[in-house]
Amino acid sequence: MKVLFDAQIFRQQRYGGISRYCCELTTRLADEPGVQPLIVAPHHRNEYLPTLPPQLVVGWHMRHWKRFGKLSRFLARRVEARTLERQQPDLIHATYYWASPLAHPRAKRVLTVYDMIHERFPGHFPPDEPTAAAKKRAVAEADHVICISHSTRRDLVAMLGVPEHKVSVTHLAAQMVRPAGAPAGLADQSPYLLYVGDRGGYKNFIGVVKALGASAAMRELRLVCFGGGELRPEEWAAIDAAGLARGRVQQQHGDDTALAGLYAGALCFVYPSLYEGFGIPPLEAMQCDCPVACSNTSSIPEVVGDATELFDPHDVDAIRTALERVALSRTRRAELVALGHVQAERFSWARCASETLSVYRRVLSGEACA
Repeated sequence: MKVLFDAQIFRQQRYGGISRYCCELTTRLADEPGVQPLIVAPHHRNEYLPTLPPQLVVGWHMRHWKRFGKLSRFLARRVEARTLERQQPDLIHATYYWASPLAHPRAKRVLTVYDMIHERFPGHFPPDEPTAAAKKRAVAEADHVICISHSTRRDLVAMLGVPEHKVSVTHLAAQMVRPAGAPAGLADQSPYLLYVGDRGGYKNFIGVVKALGASAAMRELRLVCFGGGELRPEEWAAIDAAGLARGRVQQQHGDDTALAGLYAGALCFVYPSLYEGFGIPPLEAMQCDCPVACSNTSSIPEVVGDATELFDPHDVDAIRTALERVALSRTRRAELVALGHVQAERFSWARCASETLSVYRRVLSGEACA
């Protein structure tokens, strides 16, 4: 079975969950007997691809490839056409929703849908934001669609009217390694809560700020934000309005090793999103012995099970209460860490690859396209 992944997401993301998913999937599919996966990204900016075995990637890392304009696009089309001719793929797996640069008359098309955020929260995006329309077209053109959670599958079927037989679910995973000797919880001399990733809109960072400001005990803790860029003026304004000292709110960035250290040292990881297609960070936290408090919406309960303190993300008092229960109780933190070990082991990239391969086989047999 020859499977090609296209270049879309690798031209968009230097780092990111989707490109990591595609790399993890390709790597593990290559270990399956009779399966030949290949990522076709003639030029890309992605930092994961150079770490893959060279036989799994056609392409070159060019951070500033857009400078070459028409020449780079021309060369990319030539490489893609020659690769299609040489490989004669059985299946093409599109990595995002724009027009795929790969097409072959005998190859089946599989598409992964990661979430329905643009459809559920259109007010959080500009009126001319094209992702929802592009996704609708891509879903209609695909022979089969993979969703990364049952929650996303339900939303896709309901909102786009996709036949249920055309949609399968394969869960994602996390692979974060807790650094040896990293501090845990109150062992840290300056206790903190951890927030990871983008903070705008449905990510609900301001809800956490308000919840901390509503608690005298929680205002004494640090809030460390990892990734998502520097804190913006409107976020600092919300921090001031909540009564939080600016010196106790910090933004940091770095690689997975830095993030793992922050997970391992935090009193609690807070994940307040109004909606997620899956939600890898809670699993990462669990793998690093970090207690988790998170939203009870969309796919999140499906991922975290009973291994977290759940809250209603629309209710500031509910967020405050959940954070207090975790951050102020050594017993509750130890309980959540133990439950988190069990929950995180239920998800693996090997399982994701195995389930995806099963989908491929059903697509090629016609069973998943009927």
